[in-house]
Amino acid sequence: MRNTWDFFSTERIVFGNGAIQQLDSILQRLKAKNILLVTDPGIKNAGILDRVLSLLEQANYHTVVYDLVVPEPPVESAFACYEFAKSQMDIDAVIGLGGGSSIDMAKISALLVAHGGHPLDYGGENQVPGPIAPLIAIPTTAGTGSEVTSVAVLTDAENNLKVGISDNYLRPTVALLDPELTIGLPAYVTACSGIDALAHAIEAYTAKPSPYIQAEGNILFQGSMPISDALAYRAIELIAKNLPLAVLQGSNVGARSNMLLGSLLAGMSFSNAGTAAAHALAYPIGGLVKAPHGEVTGLLLPYVMEYNASVETEKMINISKAFDIDTGRLSDKEAALAASKAVLELLQEIGLPTHLSDIGIKEDDIPEIAEKTLQIDRLIRNNPRVPTQSSLEELLRKAL
Repeated sequence: MRNTWDFFSTERIVFGNGAIQQLDSILQRLKAKNILLVTDPGIKNAGILDRVLSLLEQANYHTVVYDLVVPEPPVESAFACYEFAKSQMDIDAVIGLGGGSSIDMAKISALLVAHGGHPLDYGGENQVPGPIAPLIAIPTTAGTGSEVTSVAVLTDAENNLKVGISDNYLRPTVALLDPELTIGLPAYVTACSGIDALAHAIEAYTAKPSPYIQAEGNILFQGSMPISDALAYRAIELIAKNLPLAVLQGSNVGARSNMLLGSLLAGMSFSNAGTAAAHALAYPIGGLVKAPHGEVTGLLLPYVMEYNASVETEKMINISKAFDIDTGRLSDKEAALAASKAVLELLQEIGLPTHLSDIGIKEDDIPEIAEKTLQIDRLIRNNPRVPTQSSLEELLRKAL
């Protein structure tokens, strides 16, 4: 048994409508003048980049902009971003503006500014030698929680692999969350990112308890613990009540605010507790189809919840209650299974697929998906029910 757990978080969180106006005072506190701003073409075209740049220009910061981030960015693009910035000036601080990919790229840039080298030098867990350059993460989606997490994911295009860099030194110095920046997000992107945040929260909440995680030494994903449970459950409540409204009535700033808060709390939770089988299954499936990560994890989530319900009955019942299900007349088994049904109905309500065949997975793919999933130990060891090849294949056939 593991006798202790650690809880890590971002140093400072600034949240609220208009919070972007705090950017100057944040940079002053960091004693930064030369800024690398990392973002993507969508943020530029939406006018959000100009809003942030105008604040920086008014306060006379020297800013270099890299606005070429693509979804699931290639390793070489992260190195190119750093090389570009280094050729312009000495960087005092990095700003990541956008979704998870932009913030992940900003994390890698801040890492390389501090320690040099190449992104692949730091792959895996706990390979970052010390603090990175000051990093401000400004999310424009409510989904990844990257503004408070310890992970950055890149794509090794040459080997067709995802490369994860995981270290608590990667957590941004400041998470700056302004719900008004998320109002222009399209319904489909809102749905995909929001269901991903729900998957983070539910998998962190129902993860195997920390004492029973079978791993030695210093691990980032430690299993469920009291602090992560409290954060994850509040995130589930917020997302369950606000995701449909954020998707179907995108200008509703109250729903947008609650979704951004839910995503933040889920990020704080899962970056300590970890995710489990839904995320593990999503990795090999993501290699077979081009569906967005959030869409895949969301699709898998209710089937994984059903799979885990007999082992994590009490917490599944609590999730049912978070969805406002009256469990009073249900047996414990029925009340636990109601949680997975509620998530399935939520997927339908926000217009996301509910079967693997909808995104191009075939029966013949199932054995390979299950086999590759079992190799993702850092996630699979978190799952409350210990998976096997045959039980994962059965789960996948139900989801097909």
